[in-house]
Amino acid sequence: MPLARPHIEPRRVPTADSVVVKEIYLSVQGESSHAGLLCSFVRLTGCHLRCSYCDSEFAFHGGTRMKIPDVVAQVKALGAPRVEVTGGEPLLQPGVYPLMEELLAAGLIVLLETSGAIDVRLVPPAVHKIVDMKTPSSGECDRNDYRNLTTMNANDELKFVIGSREDYEWSKRLIAEHRLLEKPYELLFSTVFGKLTTKALAEWIIEDRLPVRFQLQMHKYTWDPNERGV
Repeated sequence: MPLARPHIEPRRVPTADSVVVKEIYLSVQGESSHAGLLCSFVRLTGCHLRCSYCDSEFAFHGGTRMKIPDVVAQVKALGAPRVEVTGGEPLLQPGVYPLMEELLAAGLIVLLETSGAIDVRLVPPAVHKIVDMKTPSSGECDRNDYRNLTTMNANDELKFVIGSREDYEWSKRLIAEHRLLEKPYELLFSTVFGKLTTKALAEWIIEDRLPVRFQLQMHKYTWDPNERGV
């Protein structure tokens, strides 16, 4: 007679009922196909990458630990129909997954801004994932998790931040090698602000007839590029 298997309680992450929040604010979405739309932002603390062009280094440390229902209540009070969870790198915190579930359950359109360095398969499918593939000039190109290229869905967008011609050619090769134009998600190209002109990138895209979405970081043209909470 086979031995009965012992009952094992599922492992629980003690911090999965909360997240460390750097800031929560209301603005207009500055990037992606949602650009220009009213959006709340939940910026979580912490990142394992140190990209050369990072514009949110202030989110590497500090913040306040908040229970998930309190975060959801604060977001709902801002009154926007969509919310973006960002960082830092939000997927480093185990509480981000139940947070996204609760934001969806509250009837919100949920966006996630994440690096290309973490597998996104555990993210709820209804979340609009904006995945930032790290180009060579970021200094973190070798950290990309290429499994994301096959698991992202039609809700999602793959972003390339271009700081040089090398970055642009690298991105083109990646698109060709992985046949990304056949994928269901959209491809976004933007510049490293202040390093490559938007005119240069636009002209490269036009010259190559590259069917990607050219985008600006609208918030950096609307407010001071270093201003917080916008």
